Amino acid sequence: MAGHRSAPPHDHARALAQRVRALREDCGWTRERLAKEAGIAVGTLGRLESEGAIQPGFFTIGAVAKALAVSLDDLFQAAQVPPVAPGLWSAGYEGRDIDSFVASLLDSRIGVVADVRLTPISRKKGFSKTRLGEALAGAGIEYTHLRGLGNPKDNREPFWDGRVEVGRARFRGLLRSEQAQADLDRLAEHARASRVAVLCFEKDESRCHRQVVLETVRSRVSVPVNPLA
Repeated sequence: MAGHRSAPPHDHARALAQRVRALREDCGWTRERLAKEAGIAVGTLGRLESEGAIQPGFFTIGAVAKALAVSLDDLFQAAQVPPVAPGLWSAGYEGRDIDSFVASLLDSRIGVVADVRLTPISRKKGFSKTRLGEALAGAGIEYTHLRGLGNPKDNREPFWDGRVEVGRARFRGLLRSEQAQADLDRLAEHARASRVAVLCFEKDESRCHRQVVLETVRSRVSVPVNPLA
């Protein structure tokens, strides 16, 4: 006898979309009203309600549930949507454009992007702080810049010229600063509740200081670390 087969992910997303739309209409609210109450972009809500056109992040769903005065458990159970397990993702945007990058985040159901560049400015279109934050907000993903976890300019050369362990050792020392410790705590807090992509430039994590960030934060929170596809 065949076992019970769970609904495909797209069916879960469609059920969630229908549930959110039904609750909004029960309140007599327009999309604009719910988006305002939840503090999210109207476009984000529109895509969420469009038969699951996006996989919403944890904080987006949390904001919508709060605005509709329902619990997350009630919302997920009514829509038969399995909750998203929290965790950490290693994300380098080297060789990517902003559209494909955001699509990868949505595929992995990332709720927060934690930018660990010291200075979040990029020559690549869409990856400087303001534009990146706007693109992520439009997809229902939270953006946070953790400057205390950035690698200073005078410690970048070792990661590029093969002296990676030298760079890592110095960076571990820099993580003892008060600001770095506070930002590690913030990152751990996010990772306990959501899926967090830790962002820097290099595609190869072994050539980037974010590998040390990920190793260090896992001493604060026991969650898996995954590469962003």
